[in-house]
Amino acid sequence: MGSRKKQMADAIKEDRKKVAFAKLNNCPTSPRKMRLVADLVRGKEAEKALQILRFSQKEASRRLEKLLLSAIANWQAKNEDADMEEADLFVQEIRVDGGSMLKRLRPAPQGRAHRIRKRSNHVTVVIGAKNNTQA
Repeated sequence: MGSRKKQMADAIKEDRKKVAFAKLNNCPTSPRKMRLVADLVRGKEAEKALQILRFSQKEASRRLEKLLLSAIANWQAKNEDADMEEADLFVQEIRVDGGSMLKRLRPAPQGRAHRIRKRSNHVTVVIGAKNNTQA
């Protein structure tokens, strides 16, 4: 590997150490309900986001809180020597995408049937560090 290519690879590796992510696939909540909760914590500091999710009444907030804790743990695994408080972790990105749909039929009057769509979603949380405190 050339020296320029090696320097570029090292720079990319250092940039990836600043961020960590966690994914939740096939969560049995509609994406619309999950986005309401996701909008509350987008761009917030990690500790503040956890407090918001902990005291939210919505059912989706429980799952999102667990996912955020997982993303923080992933960041700590990448940066064992860094301190979480000094790094100023924040929710850099949070995406809620539609997942697979379970299609069911509900009986309706006069021999008809209505389709019920049970939606699910995929959530991706990206945690970033504002201050890069590497030893």
